[in-house]
Amino acid sequence: MTQNRQPIQIITHSERIESLLKPYQNTLGADFAGYRNHLYRVLTYIQYFRQGDTHHRELIETALVYHDIALWTARELAYLQPSADLALADNRRHGWGLDAGLLRTLIEQHHKIRPYHGPHADLVNAFRKADWIDASVGLIRKGVPRRHIRTVQQAMPAAGFYQTLKRIGPELTGGRWFTMLGKFARVYRW
Repeated sequence: MTQNRQPIQIITHSERIESLLKPYQNTLGADFAGYRNHLYRVLTYIQYFRQGDTHHRELIETALVYHDIALWTARELAYLQPSADLALADNRRHGWGLDAGLLRTLIEQHHKIRPYHGPHADLVNAFRKADWIDASVGLIRKGVPRRHIRTVQQAMPAAGFYQTLKRIGPELTGGRWFTMLGKFARVYRW
């Protein structure tokens, strides 16, 4: 089946996302609504790539909540490892029983530029491509038709998320551009 012919199923609510995100509401502060909507847009694209397959859905939703969270919890621009570490610590503490290796891989590989080749590549690549679509405001489409991206963006507005992305790098590095570039080099992977 060609992805361009698939309808897109908009996901605007998940009990798991809501319950996992709630403890971070104060930490996220004014960025909460934007981050929350980002999670649902990315989840919608992931499910589009996975053609609605709900296998690993709990793990995907958990990885989504934590994938960028250390930007706020650790105030760290090189946030992949601290985000994954927090997800794994909560997985152990709360006894969720999620596959720790896959949870770490989803979070740590979500900014990979080229396709991921390894265990669960289909899932990791769906996650990775979905995040690229949303973080680029749909400029990078990864095969998703523009009309679907517009539909997703209309269903879940940015709520300041893209302004947060522009603001947070300089904010976390004190405006030191070389420091910011060095941190970004640790986030984006070939």
